[in-house]
Amino acid sequence: MNSPANFPQLLPVVKPRDVPPEFIDALKSRFGAQCSTGVTVCELHGRDESSFTTVPPPAGVVFAESAQDVSDAVKLCARYKVPAIPFGVGSSVEGHLLAVQSGISIDLSRMNRILAVNAEDLTVTVEPGVTREQLNSELRSTGLFFPIDPGADASIGGMCATRASGTNAVRYGTMRENVLMLEVVTASGEVIRTGTRAKKSSAGYDLARLFIGSEGTLGVITKITLRIYPLPEAVSAAVCSFPSIAAAVTTVIETVQLGVPIARVELIDVNAIRAVNKHSKLSLREEPMLLMEFHGSATSVKEQSETVQEIASEHGGAGFEWADTPEERSRLWTARHNAYFAALQTRPGCRCLTTDTCVPISRLADALLRSVEDAEASGIPHFLVGHVGDGNFHMCYLIDPDDAEERARAEQLNHRLVRHVIELGGTCTGEHGIGLHKMGFLVEEAGAGTVAMMRTIKKALDPDNIMNPGKIFAMD
Repeated sequence: MNSPANFPQLLPVVKPRDVPPEFIDALKSRFGAQCSTGVTVCELHGRDESSFTTVPPPAGVVFAESAQDVSDAVKLCARYKVPAIPFGVGSSVEGHLLAVQSGISIDLSRMNRILAVNAEDLTVTVEPGVTREQLNSELRSTGLFFPIDPGADASIGGMCATRASGTNAVRYGTMRENVLMLEVVTASGEVIRTGTRAKKSSAGYDLARLFIGSEGTLGVITKITLRIYPLPEAVSAAVCSFPSIAAAVTTVIETVQLGVPIARVELIDVNAIRAVNKHSKLSLREEPMLLMEFHGSATSVKEQSETVQEIASEHGGAGFEWADTPEERSRLWTARHNAYFAALQTRPGCRCLTTDTCVPISRLADALLRSVEDAEASGIPHFLVGHVGDGNFHMCYLIDPDDAEERARAEQLNHRLVRHVIELGGTCTGEHGIGLHKMGFLVEEAGAGTVAMMRTIKKALDPDNIMNPGKIFAMD
């Protein structure tokens, strides 16, 4: 394994590309008020939720309102060899939307129409700026829902680009399993379609899966057809506290290995609980906590919950609190959904350097407990949350972005954790993507030959490297 010093720099030194004045003039001529070069607008589109704070903003922002707008913007970028960076709501955490080689941001938030709900086929077609909460609000009257919940109210386009998953993935899978068809604007500005509304196909290369998780480096997604699901007949949620993280993790492992079809199971450590209690004026027990949710018929939900409660009790689980109504469930899930921003408020001015590792469920305890031990020994403020039902967890280090020494220590913790996870057969990113932050880890995990193949695909589809350049891997 390489030492941390041998990993590529977090922000590789690259020469920003020229953005010629005639390019900006052409953008303004085509888009008028839909194009902005204002300092404030550009700065807002040059920041995400990552720990990076020193990247210059894009040279301009185009507010696209149709696939034709996206196509025209990309064609201008292709003509002038200027980078194009898709922008959703800015909730990514790995630097995906940062203009590391300059360029323009293509803001898709105005493309927020729900185009078709095909309830009989259990599909819905949306534009990329539709957010998760907006979609489920629209679907509620149909008795259907879209289950992928990354926590933030992310855009569907951004969730496709990063292959997001979240709290429900243990039962419903990730974006990879729930996208049927895409419309994509390629690096040449051509609009193509991948996939169909049919639930399966053997027609040629599976290009939809290629774009899912491509982080905007191969094209701009402008339309998505998704699988949707009937709302369960019965839903029950519960929180349960444990004397230790080890006890909580063992409960999860035994639950999954027993085949209990639990819909959600989230772990929150005591640091996150304290932050949420303070932020939301709650009085949760300040011990490691599992938040669980069960979907199905009334009978099956009762059986699942009784089985899990029995397993938890064997490992010291106590303080069970159950919720069956939407209002009660929302109150219980407040702790999980507020954990990130509540923790940030415990250290004003900090940024969160977060890990996103995922391991086979049998190795979860090994990976997670070692990472907790290292974090406690480091002295860096931190908290732990995790979609532990599918082996995915996040160690979150709260760092002073201006303290180089503290950041270096946090990165060393991150390197140590990721290497251990890879040795256990896991991945450096379960759902956040590679972006800028994990480029070195991708080589460690996949191997140089695999990354070279990715690079070949990128060069074939984007020969001038204008689509969100500098992300996932270096082109040289």
